[in-house]
Amino acid sequence: MTLDIADIKAKILKFLNYRSVKHGLPFVLFIVGGSFGLREFTNVRYEYRATKQVQDNLESSGIPMKEKHETTLEATYETIKELDTDNWENKRIARPWEPETLKT
Repeated sequence: MTLDIADIKAKILKFLNYRSVKHGLPFVLFIVGGSFGLREFTNVRYEYRATKQVQDNLESSGIPMKEKHETTLEATYETIKELDTDNWENKRIARPWEPETLKT
């Protein structure tokens, strides 16, 4: 029994035309590949969880860090409440794509 290239090609094309192969195989690959992709994305959360080291490095460099209870919504509201928000002026900043705003 000899198999020539045309016979092998015909069998492969027949196999690829099955509905379960045409629709089911990409679905299974998507689900399995998605689980590996999600594992990598969720792994980032655990890799960079230790942010306390960053805070210690900043404090040793001379950059003071605020305590968590100092930066509450209520404290920020109190500081904004003291500002004069009725009288303000809109100031346009220089934009690199507009040469007329880059005047110094």
